[in-house]
Amino acid sequence: MRRRILIPSLLILLGGPALAQQRPADLQPLPEVPPPPPMVDDGSPEPEVTITKRGEDKVEEYRVNGRLYMMKVTPPHGIPYYLIDNQGDGKWSRADGIESGLRVPMWVIKTF
Repeated sequence: MRRRILIPSLLILLGGPALAQQRPADLQPLPEVPPPPPMVDDGSPEPEVTITKRGEDKVEEYRVNGRLYMMKVTPPHGIPYYLIDNQGDGKWSRADGIESGLRVPMWVIKTF
């Protein structure tokens, strides 16, 4: 019972002086917020996606710098699957999803 009375009375006693303060007479409005800076290209290329039909299958080709690295094949009946070129040597491996299994980073340091 005491807590029910104590907490509100403390809030009133401590909050009263803050509400009783007067505002200064020379307040000025805040300046307008400047517009955000334009987006900067970070240099990483965006993947280009080309959607084509091969027979009855819909094929989405994903390229970076003009180099094909992944294809998503969607048959008219069934589950879509992916063909992924992991090493960049033209050998394609099939995956049922993009996140299937462990994908180790494979950075190219220098090409000859």
